[in-house]
Amino acid sequence: MGKLLLVATPIGNLGDITIRALEELKGADAIACEDTRHTLKLLSHFEIRKPLLSFHANDEERGAARIIGLLAQGKTVAYCSDAGTPGLSDPGAMLARLAREGGHQVSPLPGACAFAALVSASGFGGRSFLFDGFPSPKSGRRKTRVTELMARAESFVLYESPHRVARLVADIASVDPERKVCLGREMTKIYEEFIVGTAAEVLAKLSEKEEQRGEFSVLVAGSELA
Repeated sequence: MGKLLLVATPIGNLGDITIRALEELKGADAIACEDTRHTLKLLSHFEIRKPLLSFHANDEERGAARIIGLLAQGKTVAYCSDAGTPGLSDPGAMLARLAREGGHQVSPLPGACAFAALVSASGFGGRSFLFDGFPSPKSGRRKTRVTELMARAESFVLYESPHRVARLVADIASVDPERKVCLGREMTKIYEEFIVGTAAEVLAKLSEKEEQRGEFSVLVAGSELA
């Protein structure tokens, strides 16, 4: 039977790739990618040349069928989502499930993760954290979900685009302007930035800039820390 490797890739700084990941990528028969152009930059940086397969969120079934076909031939296929860990707000869960159901070996190669990086740098502490991924782009659904999350004891992490992050923080501030928030932008990259304060303070800092750039991770303290 074949072997599927789920490879965590850097969220920004290419130096965050693990030694084990590089060794496994070099030894794989093929590499599946959420976006071949994105993964190719990583592979080219480390001079790794392998056949590439596309496996993205908009066509997971067809991509999975191709990969399962290779696994059935006894091949080793590594899957890299664009940044971070496959299956964590990225494609990969379906592929892992189908591979395992087919009797193939499924092995995770842990590494970079924006969720863990933000929790580590925040200094918030707390016993537990909830990861809720990207909120709905629809304002009503987003506000409802934020309200639900803020009623919980544990802190939670959301990912958001630069175009909607101010609206997300505004929703948080409307529920509890004094709730502690840590916002991470461009983590591990040259312009890495952390904005920490109450929801009202963080919103004010975001409002000082006309345009936000980069991907954002937002950690909101749970009611146990309020």
